Amino acid sequence: MPNALNMAATGFADERSPFLSVGRVTALLGVTNSELAKLIGVARNTLAAKSGARKVDQALSPVVRILAMAAEMAGDESRAAIWFKHQPIPGWAGKTAYDLVSEGKSDKVLAYLEAVRSGVYA
Repeated sequence: MPNALNMAATGFADERSPFLSVGRVTALLGVTNSELAKLIGVARNTLAAKSGARKVDQALSPVVRILAMAAEMAGDESRAAIWFKHQPIPGWAGKTAYDLVSEGKSDKVLAYLEAVRSGVYA
């Protein structure tokens, strides 16, 4: 991961712990904890459990990387969130990044963003 992306992703850190902030991601995406849990494939109770923090962090990491990369490209986080939830990705039958992440295909979204950044789909 490039250093600029690491810096952007650190904006999603929880100030009170070494992990990513569930609250920050839910607020940005405008989703509930239940919706976020379903999106990243963890039980809703795991989001709040201290014992689940590492698992949540690992599951949330691809979403944060996608949002950070999209924000860097779109100019700000709110545009990135709108893109993530509503903009169909070419070649995926009208599916959005949100849809693909919920299907466990975060890697495909990241690859798409890398390709766009490289000018492949520009």
